[in-house]
Amino acid sequence: MVSVSDSLIAPAAPARPTTLRPMDLRRVQLGDGFLGDWQRVNRGETIPHVIARLESTGVLDNLRRLVGESEAPFRGPLFADSDLYKTLEAIGWEAARGDVTEFLQFVDESVRLLAAVQEPDGYLDSYYQGPRAGERFTDLTQGHEMYKLGHLIQAAVAWAHAGRTDLLEIALRYVELVHETFGAGGRDDIDGHPEIETALVELSRLTGDGRHRELAKRMLDLRGYRTIGEGAFGGAYYQDYTPVKDAREATGHAVRQLYLVAGAADVELDEADAGYRDALDALWASVHEQKMYITGGLGSRHRGESFGDPYELPADRAYSETCAAIANLHWNWRMLLLDGDARYADEIERGLYNAIAVSTSIDGRSYFYSNPLQLRSGHTHEEDAPSTRLDWYFCACCPPNLARLLSSINAYLLTETDEAVQFHLYAAGRYDIGDGITATVTTDFPWDGRIGIAFDAPTVRETHLRVPAWARGATLSTDGSDDRPVEDGYTTVQAGVSTVTLTLPVEPVFERAHPWVDGARGALALRRGPVYYCLEEADLPAGVRLEDVLIPTEPVASEAGVEASLGAPTLAIGGARRRADAADLYSAGESAPATELGDIRAIPYFRWANRAPGAMRVWVPTV
Repeated sequence: MVSVSDSLIAPAAPARPTTLRPMDLRRVQLGDGFLGDWQRVNRGETIPHVIARLESTGVLDNLRRLVGESEAPFRGPLFADSDLYKTLEAIGWEAARGDVTEFLQFVDESVRLLAAVQEPDGYLDSYYQGPRAGERFTDLTQGHEMYKLGHLIQAAVAWAHAGRTDLLEIALRYVELVHETFGAGGRDDIDGHPEIETALVELSRLTGDGRHRELAKRMLDLRGYRTIGEGAFGGAYYQDYTPVKDAREATGHAVRQLYLVAGAADVELDEADAGYRDALDALWASVHEQKMYITGGLGSRHRGESFGDPYELPADRAYSETCAAIANLHWNWRMLLLDGDARYADEIERGLYNAIAVSTSIDGRSYFYSNPLQLRSGHTHEEDAPSTRLDWYFCACCPPNLARLLSSINAYLLTETDEAVQFHLYAAGRYDIGDGITATVTTDFPWDGRIGIAFDAPTVRETHLRVPAWARGATLSTDGSDDRPVEDGYTTVQAGVSTVTLTLPVEPVFERAHPWVDGARGALALRRGPVYYCLEEADLPAGVRLEDVLIPTEPVASEAGVEASLGAPTLAIGGARRRADAADLYSAGESAPATELGDIRAIPYFRWANRAPGAMRVWVPTV
């Protein structure tokens, strides 16, 4: 039996005291509301759907063939094992919070196969075993071997927290092989896809074995010296272009960049003198101040699924991969634990309610891989740029990644210190805040900005409530007192209170982009609370193309009721106009005047493509 420390049950629980401490996810029970409902759809629909597709696409057969239980050839991308591991992690977090009897047959079968396939020296990779047995660790540029191991580790950590360690034993055997091969005195090359770094730090926290964190540091510090080759996309794509501590601009494959900085932040959390902080701060500014879509999406180029130049943010060609938004949430959470700055929680919220939420259909069984901010009329359907969500992809990294995030979302809502409890995200539910006190949160956030918190006994510590940067005009009341205005950041409620009401204004607001963002010049985006809205073809009058819709330079938006099929409030933008039809691709002279169109309806961006395929846009041009 492997040794497991009594660390917190949470995806990131630093080994040393940090500015904020995460809360054990078992202390949060989500109720009826947006996040609670989404988590239940994730468990009831998404996870079973993912399990079924892992079977139908051959991910489990890839293991069975190695023990003579299937004659099918290897199917899927070479990193298909990682989709199994992410799914096991999702179920592991569910198991840490409660009963998962309905999934145990799948889990037991998966663990049985992994144990049977694992080599005596610990190696485990269904692509590089069997016919390719002599190719292990020969293509670190593209092979994803340690990326897959990272996800295996994270699945094992989740299940160890749930009290089951057989998967952890499998993972540890493989990790020991990596120590021998790539540890100090071993090979000085690195995997082309970062991910193992944050997983190794998690493993060190779980087991108390600091060697795993040292290996993560070694892998971080070996990057940037172009040891694995340029491959098809260059060293930046593989995050092997600039040493991590010297990096000042986010470049290359967006998911790889964000997993890498999450790993560096994990090491920084556990070691005060790790030396990554200057790079982390500079890269955070590069991402969030120059290279992020208004929805929280990241990655502006389809080639290499990569970041572009500063302010290169085309709406219609936005790649904005779902996994990049999830990785950014993980990174911002670790930065929040480092210094408690509200801007990190603001970005978690932005991404969660927009770039992440848009990826999943209402029924939880179809998904976007990329998430553009505009889909043109007559769009040519492609797998990496579909016109509507697909139930699966050849590269199916996003659906199981969503599953593991939603299963563990409880761990990203609150933190604590010896002096205070901090609320970062707002969701209806019951929260064990310590000191023998339970807080019941009543809210319909993000649709309604009123957040009521009732404590079953007067609080012993302060309560810190995040006031988002977008929530100008927010007010706070305690124990029935008159509302008082509060500024963005964290507002403090002194100990000894029994009720708190925070009111965040969710009136519609129009926003514009920096003038260097050519893809949004002369256009406005509409936000209601933390949720961005879009226009969709389904809401336009017959015969009107979305590309011809214009709105005033000083528009007004009003509430337009809840759309039952979307389960969300809609907005009406007044004074819309219709551009005159243009006959020529290019022409000289004045364009014909636009005609009145009247009010047009806007829906939450994350709900588009749930009714029918069709054009969509977030940035609406003005006239």
